[in-house]
Amino acid sequence: MKSQNNYIGDDKFQNMLEHYKCPTPVNVVKMRFIGAICSPNLELRPTDVISSFWPQGQSPRLETKDEADLFFKFFMGLWDECFEKVQQNKISLPVHKFKGKEELKSLCEARFAEIEMGFVEGFWGGCQDLKIPAYIAEIIDSITDVAEIYPLLIKKLDNGAEMDEISITVGHSDNMVEKAISFIIENSVLPRIDSLRREVKK
Repeated sequence: MKSQNNYIGDDKFQNMLEHYKCPTPVNVVKMRFIGAICSPNLELRPTDVISSFWPQGQSPRLETKDEADLFFKFFMGLWDECFEKVQQNKISLPVHKFKGKEELKSLCEARFAEIEMGFVEGFWGGCQDLKIPAYIAEIIDSITDVAEIYPLLIKKLDNGAEMDEISITVGHSDNMVEKAISFIIENSVLPRIDSLRREVKK
């Protein structure tokens, strides 16, 4: 089913987030949407996830119906794009280019946010007591364990570790996360994918 909401692209979407004073960057938004689509919390609505991108009580005030329609259309364009990637089981962590040590540290900071505040938070959808198979819970825990490697890599860089060594570890960690997400999608999400489609209800 082709989405009626076309994604406007990363740059324009990031500009929209900044316009609405959203502290959550676009790559974390994407990964939280992906986590939410994979979530066993079937009560979780796109609007719940969207509001989570702002601190509690600080969601933007949408002055007119036209503004609200456009706002949610933009978000649902990205949601639908993420849904298609989940359906195809083609989830990869966002690409970050780096040259120097500070850029590599920034990559590690971004990775932790994308994985832990993005995918994992989206997967739980505000509920830590969801009934899920033990093996899925273990995989989610393992993803969190891997996410915690990235802040440690920043400390190693600060302590003089070689960039090549750290970048190799980042690559291995990224690969582990992507394989874990792929396994969750294949075994827990795709068997029920048709029931997971969501329309926005404002």
